Amino acid sequence: MPISPTLQATMNDENSENQDRKNNRRLVYISSLAITVGIVISLIAKLLIYLIDLVTNISFFGQFSVANVSPAGNHLGPWVIIVPAIGGLLVGFMALYGSRAIRGHGIPEAMEQILTNDSKIKPTITYLKPISSAIAIGTGGPFGAEGPIIATGGAMGSTLGQLLKISHFERKVLLAAGATAGMSAIFGCPIAAIFLAIELLLFEFSAASILPVALACVTGAAGHHFLFGTHPVFEITHLIDSPSNKALFLLSIEGIIIGLLSVAVTKIVYWLEEIFEHLPIHWMWWPAIGGLVVGIVGYFQPNTLGVGYNNITDVLSGSLPLKAIALLCTFKFISWAIALSSGTSGGTLAPLLTIGGAAGALMGFVLQHFFPGIDISISLAALIGMSAMFAGASRALLTSILFALETTGQVNVLLALLAACSAAYLLSLFLMSNTIMTEKIARRGVKTPVSYKPDVLEQVHVKEMMNTDSLAISEESTIGEVKSWIAANPEYAANFYIVANNENGLTGLISSSSLYGEHQDPDQPVGSLIKRSNVWIRPTEPLRSAVKLMLQANVDVLPVVDAQFNIAGSIGYKNIIEAHKTVLNENEKQAAHISLKRQTLKLLVKGQRLIHKSSKD
Repeated sequence: MPISPTLQATMNDENSENQDRKNNRRLVYISSLAITVGIVISLIAKLLIYLIDLVTNISFFGQFSVANVSPAGNHLGPWVIIVPAIGGLLVGFMALYGSRAIRGHGIPEAMEQILTNDSKIKPTITYLKPISSAIAIGTGGPFGAEGPIIATGGAMGSTLGQLLKISHFERKVLLAAGATAGMSAIFGCPIAAIFLAIELLLFEFSAASILPVALACVTGAAGHHFLFGTHPVFEITHLIDSPSNKALFLLSIEGIIIGLLSVAVTKIVYWLEEIFEHLPIHWMWWPAIGGLVVGIVGYFQPNTLGVGYNNITDVLSGSLPLKAIALLCTFKFISWAIALSSGTSGGTLAPLLTIGGAAGALMGFVLQHFFPGIDISISLAALIGMSAMFAGASRALLTSILFALETTGQVNVLLALLAACSAAYLLSLFLMSNTIMTEKIARRGVKTPVSYKPDVLEQVHVKEMMNTDSLAISEESTIGEVKSWIAANPEYAANFYIVANNENGLTGLISSSSLYGEHQDPDQPVGSLIKRSNVWIRPTEPLRSAVKLMLQANVDVLPVVDAQFNIAGSIGYKNIIEAHKTVLNENEKQAAHISLKRQTLKLLVKGQRLIHKSSKD
């Protein structure tokens, strides 16, 4: 005998509560894993810095030490040209015999695995990426440590997700948590790291994804404070004053110019990659060629070698002369663009910040010359240039603004950052179909989301899309009567049929295979064919709940019942598709709401249709 609707409702409510508790426990579990990843990746971030310093000391100074030194202070003379080439050669060998995944920026590779491979990254990347990056950067590569640690953190989160029994979505969350915890551990910028996850990795916004990522980023920031110190990474000793309205206008113009520059930088990098692709030699040798160029540039401009975080601080301080800033901007770009295009193990963030900050400082000198009455300091112009370059090249708008605030502590420039970064973002949006983060994977046929809209299935409720012109079969009707009626009315043929009692109360569902099964007694009542548990949905539930119930019950239609468990209608997959179509049309028409008329509910009782009128919504 089928379960009564009232009892089934009680059971469904209990199941719903149990599912909510299960989801909450699951969220706590994934959050605890994210915190664990954050702790481990913080330690790895410190080890990576030590490893970079060790390779730097060995390569440029011939000493076994982890002291923080800059390769710019070397005394190798012309021999400095060879050092980055050797580093590139080692990276090429590691990519060939270890994993090709160590090549590249870091973030694009993580994005590709999220979009195409269920967030599965090879576990070997967890140690190959930091080692190869330490070799590349320690031998003079013009990259920052953030790219490798983001890739390493993502690989760690993904690996943990592959070892444990978790869903694809949860593995994606752990990947994003590990990647952004690494960024937070290097720069001490948890809020910017959270928004990096939203804008470049998660491609959605929900409590189930944001909470674990946020906890991982906070853990990474705590690790930064414990292992690296509590001062801002790019500390400016003086407080920058809030700009005036006239200064804001000029800084917005700067944002437009930096936006154009970010487009040019992105296009040049990928143009250089195409040149490397056409070289008549194996790709393993490309990083050595890029390293040779790095060495040549480094011989003439030693401050382009290595991580160069001190260069960003010097530019932001406003203490460097015009010529030094111009040389740094030009030669850092040449060195980084060629090295990155060669396929070595590097990143994009620190070089973009250096180039953007230097370009912004140059703009500051220009603005001071032509508008002497408007107070725009070199530090302010450099900070705007740094953030706008990142915003234009990556189109991570909020990340670029918050990153500048957190890494410098200059809260007075928020409005200027918002204006300039928005201008750079708009220029990039109009002039580039892809960004420096997405161009490579776009060329492989991988499309990244460009907007994060509310889910239609969560926006629309069942009552807005349900059919009230639905067929409900009386449980007292015989199998023969129902078959005969459907044969005479083929438009009502379906995979599943709703069965009701004479008071229009829900009895259950039967499948067409049961109805038309062999050896069925035509005089047997239809109600006896009900074998499955009752499944139904309320009119006030969102469509997502309907889809979930359909999948769980393996049916393509659901009865919709009111508070008295009477049948109000039905909803099927066609209604779900229609909801998407309706919302798209309404959005295009800029309509304010969706309104559909309720029609009639047809009840077949012993071969006769009884029409029950229902009011309009």
